[in-house]
Amino acid sequence: MKTKLNLLFSLMLIAAFVLAACGGTATEAPATEAPATEAPVVTEAPVVTEAPAEPVEVTFWHAYGTGSAEEVALTALLEQAAVDMPNVKINVLQVPFNDIFNKYRTDVAAGGGPDMFIAPNDSLGDDARAGLIADITDLAAGKLEGVNQLGVDGMSLDGKLYGIPESLKAVAFWYNKSLLPTPPATTDELKALMEGGTEVAFSFGCYHHYCYFNAFGGDIFDDSWKVVADQGTGVTDAVSYLNDLYQIAKTNSWPKNDSDGLAPFTEGKAVAITNGNWAMGDYKKALGDNLGVAPLPAGPAGPAAPMLGVDGFYFSPNSTNMEAALEVALYLTNAASQTVMMNQAGHVPVRTDVTITDPLIQGLVDAFNTGATIRPQVAELGKYWSNFCGTDQVFEAGTPPADWVKAGTEAANK
Repeated sequence: MKTKLNLLFSLMLIAAFVLAACGGTATEAPATEAPATEAPVVTEAPVVTEAPAEPVEVTFWHAYGTGSAEEVALTALLEQAAVDMPNVKINVLQVPFNDIFNKYRTDVAAGGGPDMFIAPNDSLGDDARAGLIADITDLAAGKLEGVNQLGVDGMSLDGKLYGIPESLKAVAFWYNKSLLPTPPATTDELKALMEGGTEVAFSFGCYHHYCYFNAFGGDIFDDSWKVVADQGTGVTDAVSYLNDLYQIAKTNSWPKNDSDGLAPFTEGKAVAITNGNWAMGDYKKALGDNLGVAPLPAGPAGPAAPMLGVDGFYFSPNSTNMEAALEVALYLTNAASQTVMMNQAGHVPVRTDVTITDPLIQGLVDAFNTGATIRPQVAELGKYWSNFCGTDQVFEAGTPPADWVKAGTEAANK
């Protein structure tokens, strides 16, 4: 019996071990690794290259004569500008001087015209009052460093700036030093020279005549711009003197304007010529070191007072590229450009940072400082042009100078 019980116990113990082995404790299934993948290939984003911007086109007009020293010098500057300013394409049109103002006004009034043009300040006042040139006061603010005040004033009206100044111009007395070692200092000396048979290409015309009224003590206008030419004898005396010179030139078949006088002077036939410094390049090319310049001869009442003009760049109010046009103008009037125009074309610079080495340029500066007066921009100046330019009535028709001056004054004050 005991043997059977032991056997039963043994069987039960074995069964318990078997059950324990089969049941066990719960265990986590082993983690399975994700299938391996290749590393992503990193590529650079495609570079988008923009096409170069098209240059801004600026239309520019000038009136320098073909082949003149001014035209040659300007052409060289424009060629260099094309290199230095690739963002701007300058389209150039040459317009004869006698046509440029009328063409510009007509085209601008019709909504067209160039972006910019260069010209003397002959009619800055009229064009500004008519709205034909743009007010660039704000656009050019802070960009005229190095420009003297005279140049700025010459491009301004009523405190507003209408152009970028480039050079100063006025009539002076040019002479051939090999033929005339000492230029005449007075109107009497000039008249005696011409009466003695020495050819002088004296330029007649109301622009050239303006300087002599002051020399004889006369005034066309008073301080309020009323015409007072018949007050006193100064204007009449000046016209009488000019008539004397005209008759001498006519009798000798000498030139009576600067255009006709170019060949006789540059060829050594005429010893002197009265003209502006826009012609200096041509004179210098022909005469070299023999060319001299002096102030216009002084009259009995004081120095001659030619109108001092300022050449500059103007901008059309119709322009859609005014900023680019201003950039071109500033380039063509920087110190380097004005040095080129000074040395090659005889321009008197308006900048204070241009070194003058040519004695002719210095002579012009001295001449201008002797008596030149800034060209008036008042509307009343038109009364002079419309009433005192018919000097042929005196020179050719024989009207007494006093009668002519009186008639002009009365017509101007109607």
